[in-house]
Amino acid sequence: MGGALKNIIALSCGISDGLGFGTNTKAALATRGLAEITRLGEKLGANVSTFWGISGLGDLVTTCFSPHSRNRLVGEEIGKGKKLSEITQKMQMVAEGVETVKSAFRLSKKLNVDMPITRQVYAVLYQGKSPKKAVVDLMTRPLKAEKIN
Repeated sequence: MGGALKNIIALSCGISDGLGFGTNTKAALATRGLAEITRLGEKLGANVSTFWGISGLGDLVTTCFSPHSRNRLVGEEIGKGKKLSEITQKMQMVAEGVETVKSAFRLSKKLNVDMPITRQVYAVLYQGKSPKKAVVDLMTRPLKAEKIN
């Protein structure tokens, strides 16, 4: 799960890069993204501590911050204003998060798991939402304690 869902968070980090935000914003997305991934995993019966290891946090950080990450790159191009179809047509390799976000979005709704970053990435990629509006919606959502386990 961590290996699949981290690609969605990498898309969001790329969008942040494309919009010109800095490392602090990306770190916040990665941190809150790990909380999202963990909540969904816990709901599905996963051992929560798994997400704090190399296959969870380690993979997430690498994918969100690497200039070689396909998912982060797709997000960056989205943040710069390009259309998803235009980006994916030019790619030689697959950015798995583009498809994974559909499944994760549906699963989070079905299981009633709060996944705000996933919801916003889905809206940007598949519902025509502006990346800037998605950022505003994430930043202005009501504050609450982030339960991880």
